[in-house]
Amino acid sequence: MNMWFLLNPPGKATIHVENVDEFKWLNSSYSPVLRQLETASMKEYYFKADHPTVSGSSNLKYRNPKYLSMLNHLRFYLPQVYPKLDKILFLDDDIVVQKDLTGLWSVDLHGKVNGAVETCGQSFHRFDKYLNFSNHHISRNFDPNACGWAYGMNMFDLKVWKKKDITGIYHKWQNMNEDRALWKLGTLPPGLITFYGLTHPLEKSWHVLGLGYNPSVHKKEIEHAAVIHYNGNMKPWLDLAMTKYRPYWTKYVKYDHHYLRSCNLSE
Repeated sequence: MNMWFLLNPPGKATIHVENVDEFKWLNSSYSPVLRQLETASMKEYYFKADHPTVSGSSNLKYRNPKYLSMLNHLRFYLPQVYPKLDKILFLDDDIVVQKDLTGLWSVDLHGKVNGAVETCGQSFHRFDKYLNFSNHHISRNFDPNACGWAYGMNMFDLKVWKKKDITGIYHKWQNMNEDRALWKLGTLPPGLITFYGLTHPLEKSWHVLGLGYNPSVHKKEIEHAAVIHYNGNMKPWLDLAMTKYRPYWTKYVKYDHHYLRSCNLSE
């Protein structure tokens, strides 16, 4: 990745590539996810989907090891990764930036930690979709009708993050979910919990989602969006991508580049 940016300098931007293996503070005694992944029961749960001793093993989506990737969970450790920063714009790797994002830096988060686009225009994107409200820890602390929001493009105020001990809140709930009774998978459910009451809604045109699963995203929405997000399984670099959404990604791809030719991307 370092070599890519040396050969393809991105204008005036400064690029700093981090290696997760160099984060000495990220170890199993500090991070509940790392500790849980090292247990025999968790390895069986995530890596032996067809094992007869695993209850409910037919539901394979709950057995995908990507949901415990530390690269996914690093979003809960941003002040540790960037200790000198007061504010940061978080972008997922399956997005396309279409417009200048400078304006996000002046958005007033009103004392909240997380600036995010809400996703509850439809009822199934509320908290009861992601969390187990039959568990008293969840039902006592959260509103099942609370609005969900999206990862993928988020403004984080790291000064307030440290003040509120966001990483500590995440650790508390991740520890409580060791038996997966509070939520099943992913980083969004613990994100909804961790940033509950601490998320400021951004204007929807900043971040338009669904290009990796929803065939009904309006063309005008996509073209007006600052960031478009191919969340879902139909990534634009895969053959199963939705054809009408691929050009928003492919127009930035240098298919004649010798590195990219080795990736076997379909044009």
